[in-house]
Amino acid sequence: MRKLLIFIAVLFSVETASAEPQNRMQWTPAQVVHLKALINDMPTEGLGDCQISSNFPLEDGSAATAAAKQLARTYLDGCLKDLSRAQWHIKSRDHLIDNEKLIALALRRNELGPLYDAYKPQNPHYQALKKALRTETDSQKHARIALNMERWRWMPHSLGETYLIVNAASFEVTLWENHRKIRSWPVIVGKTKTPTPVFDARVSGVIFNPWWEIPSSIVAEGIGAMVRNSPATARRKGYVFQNGRYRQRPGSANALGLMKLIMPNAYSVYLHDTPNKMLFAKEVRTYSHGCVRVGNALDFAKSLLAKDHSSEDIDEILEAGHTEALNMTQSIPIYIAYFTVEGTDDAGLIFHPDIYRRDTFVY
Repeated sequence: MRKLLIFIAVLFSVETASAEPQNRMQWTPAQVVHLKALINDMPTEGLGDCQISSNFPLEDGSAATAAAKQLARTYLDGCLKDLSRAQWHIKSRDHLIDNEKLIALALRRNELGPLYDAYKPQNPHYQALKKALRTETDSQKHARIALNMERWRWMPHSLGETYLIVNAASFEVTLWENHRKIRSWPVIVGKTKTPTPVFDARVSGVIFNPWWEIPSSIVAEGIGAMVRNSPATARRKGYVFQNGRYRQRPGSANALGLMKLIMPNAYSVYLHDTPNKMLFAKEVRTYSHGCVRVGNALDFAKSLLAKDHSSEDIDEILEAGHTEALNMTQSIPIYIAYFTVEGTDDAGLIFHPDIYRRDTFVY
């Protein structure tokens, strides 16, 4: 978003940057040629199946403006509207970007190229995908690369200065600052019958020694019967029935382990620790009911809280064993996403298993 923010800052600091009526936006012949080149270059951005339509030649100023706005929207939001898009619940405010004003400014400054470069996703994974797309000759791999470039366009253009991305397909959560990967941790995600949903939330803190509020679907699988029929066993495992709900006490057997992120969301899906560490040795880690279990979870929690709380303070809470929430001074966004092809740290590419069969149209 940084490049686009520069354009927006200039837009509102330059008096002449106010919107012009569409039919008065001035295009030079060279700028029309440049626009045509940008449209022809769409396949290199994984947009080969997208069309920019116009009823008139682009030499007509209003037609050029309409095409330029279509191209901007495609760069920001993609053009694929299949089932996988319907399952993508990460919210974006990109529709609020005033592309007409930005295009008018770019024309006056003769900076169409920099503007459209700024529209592209800025995360280095997207750049790695674009680089690989140019040379990939296998049609199926080419289609999967293009699909994952499209998924990056479904992400908000502004991800935040600091943010977390959980990639269910790679079984990993990564911490980013200014589009630079800082740390990563392995995760366990939902089974194919209970897939981890794609959504976004904000992380505002961490609960240590958490209680587990047991979802009704899991209660029905046997915990409810255990509490009713084998109360001694249930007490030993920490299960209780209080105020009309089933819960599990904090402790070594707690399903949430020693920490849980504070990240309210409509799906009741959270990142948390787990007492079952052995599953992190598996290559394909689809074992949860939808929540995301984090490997080396205390290190993960301490990394998120490092600016606000010391490691020693956290250790004291853990040792005391009582439930306590530590808040972050500034919350950060978290994106629970699904990318089956990603860039690597050395600018390579890796294909992940399509665990939820969301790439099926390319097979």
